Amino acid sequence: MWDRILDRMLRDLFVIGAVEITYPDGTTRRYGENGEVPVRVTMTDPSLPRQLVLNTEIALGEAYMDGRLTVAQDDVEGLLALAVQNSHRKEKVWWREIGQKARRARRRFDQWNPAYKARQNVAHHYDLSGELYDLFLDADRQYSCAYFADPEMTLEAAQDAKKHHIAGKLLLEPGMEVFEIGCGWGGMALTLARDYGVKVLGVTLSEEQHKIATERAAAAGLSDRVRFELRDYRSVTGQFDRIVSIGMFEHVGVPHYREYFETVHDRLKDDGVALIHTIGRSTPPGATSPWITKYIFPGGYVPALSEMAAAVEKAGLYPTDIEVWRLHYAETLRHWFNRFVANEDMARALYDERFCRMWRYYLKACEVTFRHHGQCVFQYQMTRRQEAVPLTRDYLYPADRPRRMAAE
Repeated sequence: MWDRILDRMLRDLFVIGAVEITYPDGTTRRYGENGEVPVRVTMTDPSLPRQLVLNTEIALGEAYMDGRLTVAQDDVEGLLALAVQNSHRKEKVWWREIGQKARRARRRFDQWNPAYKARQNVAHHYDLSGELYDLFLDADRQYSCAYFADPEMTLEAAQDAKKHHIAGKLLLEPGMEVFEIGCGWGGMALTLARDYGVKVLGVTLSEEQHKIATERAAAAGLSDRVRFELRDYRSVTGQFDRIVSIGMFEHVGVPHYREYFETVHDRLKDDGVALIHTIGRSTPPGATSPWITKYIFPGGYVPALSEMAAAVEKAGLYPTDIEVWRLHYAETLRHWFNRFVANEDMARALYDERFCRMWRYYLKACEVTFRHHGQCVFQYQMTRRQEAVPLTRDYLYPADRPRRMAAE
């Protein structure tokens, strides 16, 4: 029975491209367009059709992790790209709509992130072995979207470009005080202190990140200008000239958006500038993949611009610039995936084969979503006073920039 139901669901789903599935009983069925070279999938667990019918996204990810579902040439990218393209085509897939409505109905519960829960959620992902992140991130451990001003840039160069692009939007002056919400392993704060002469307070809920960031500041001789604290951003007091947050807003949760931006407002001086860099969605508000919630980012959610804008308005902040990065994160994830695969033996020694399959699935699922389902990055600049920043973007792209770059 479950094979028949799954067969019907897949026939309704796959219109673009083609997939060929071998069921646990040995039956092979093809779905999608004729003439297309199919992605070939094999299921070996007799209970998997039932699981896929009842909870498709979690069952698919778990079956790949366990090796109960395999893809020819391990083309998980091809499978996920087909699934995403077909799931989000203009003509709605009835059974996908049912699941989406159920997820949206409970999303406020899933994203309720008071301080104690936020700490647990952060530990789930960011307190994994530090050696794991060394296997696929750049040397500065930038775990957010890089800025590929040139498609041929290395990951290191693109991450460096990201930091300086953000610094440009902060309009920094030596001696300014900067509050970084979600400091990661300290790379952005150290760059701002070293290259722009500012003082930085960075906060994180990850014990591992706090430890490494503090050690890095000491090693760089910047402990007098950079301070890292293990605390929730909501507990910080005082006011700052600048606020920056990179890749942290995805962990705030919709019920806390107004609280977040009110905190930004209250921590900014009257002429201060804030820059929030976050993954975003080009579609209306939605819900997080249940597999991502369970295994990768509990409590995480990618916001729609409309959700952010509504909270900014209510917090009394003035939006002074919004920039949208489209395929930059897809390219970043491609680099991360390739580096992880190249170092997978070391990852397997740290964890196990199931973890490695989970991490490959996570990185490819995210890349595919940025390439085929309208996920992007928002850089949202905001102030308390509209006069706090120049009237044009010329300060980011001065007319003499080509001449200066050629001279360098």
